[in-house]
This record gives sequence, C-alpha cells and structure tokens, in this order.
Amino acid sequence: MSSISHHSAPLAHGPVARERATTSATTVTSTAVARYSFAGVRLLLAVEFLWAFGDKLFGWGLGTPTERAWINGGSPTEGYLGGVEGPFAGFFGSLAGNAVIDWLFMLGLLGIGLALALGIGMRIAAGAGALLMLLMWMASLPLENNPFVDYHLVDAVLLIGLAAFLAGDTIGLGKQWARLPLVKRFPVLR
Repeated sequence: MSSISHHSAPLAHGPVARERATTSATTVTSTAVARYSFAGVRLLLAVEFLWAFGDKLFGWGLGTPTERAWINGGSPTEGYLGGVEGPFAGFFGSLAGNAVIDWLFMLGLLGIGLALALGIGMRIAAGAGALLMLLMWMASLPLENNPFVDYHLVDAVLLIGLAAFLAGDTIGLGKQWARLPLVKRFPVLR
C-alpha cells in the first residue's frame, strides 16, 4: 500500500519537475514584465495628457505660444479645432473657442492625466480618454501619413487595455483606491 501512494505522489525532481519549475518561473517573470510595462505605458500617457493640459494653460511655447495660453485669454480649443479641414470640419469648427468646450477639454485633460498618473479611477479615465482620443482622431481626418491609423487611435486602445489590465495597481494607488467603500459600491470607479 505504501508503495502505491509513493508512486502516485508527484515527482519532486527530475526533468518533469525542472520543466514545471522553469515554466512557473517564466510565467512569474512574464507577468511582472507585463505589469511594469503597462504601468510604464500608463505613466507615459499620463505625461501626454498632463503636458497637453499644462501647455494649453500656460503656453510653454511648444504646442501653444505663450500669448495664446488659456491664462492669457486664449482658447485651448480654437487653434486645433478651428483648423480642422476634413469631413468633420463643420462640426469641430462650431466647437472651436466655445467657453464650455474649453472647460470640458481642459478638465478632461487634467482629470484623465491625474487619474493615469495616480492609477485611480482607471475605468472612467480610460473611457473618457478613449472618447477624447477618438474625437481628436476624427478631427485629424484625413490623416497625413496613413489612411486610417494614427497615435490617437493607438492611445484610445491602450487606455481601454490599461483599465482592463488594472494597470493602476502597479506603481500606482489602484489597489488602495479599490478598497474605498464608494469604489466597492460602484466598481465603475475602479
């Protein structure tokens, strides 16, 4: 009887055990690399949104001249949306310079950027960010270098993936955020 139980126990050494150990170690390493890679992408996107916010607000002279900064009376949407020439030119042109649209755009850039930087509210930030990127993609049509894909679409897809992967949990406050009673009650806030 003892010989049967001895033979039915899994091998603790040998080629099968080494294979399992190698596969397990590779899986752990791959998972860690994926988690930190997605956290890095999340932080890069945070910088993208926060930089756009700061540049539109203060006019750092790269995308927005100082004299056209929001704090100097400029409109954060007028330059970009006012110059749309594609199939949606009429729609976006009508939004350019509108004070309500300016506020929504700036609050969106700031909110999405902060949520990504902190790793909190990833689902809402991803949804809002993907919508903003999709609208900016539409405003960019026709595209100059590719008939369909540009960074706006890539960013939109990345944002959705980051939320689905819970990328705010690594190098972020996502796990702590998820423990809040309000977030437990309304998981969409995760």
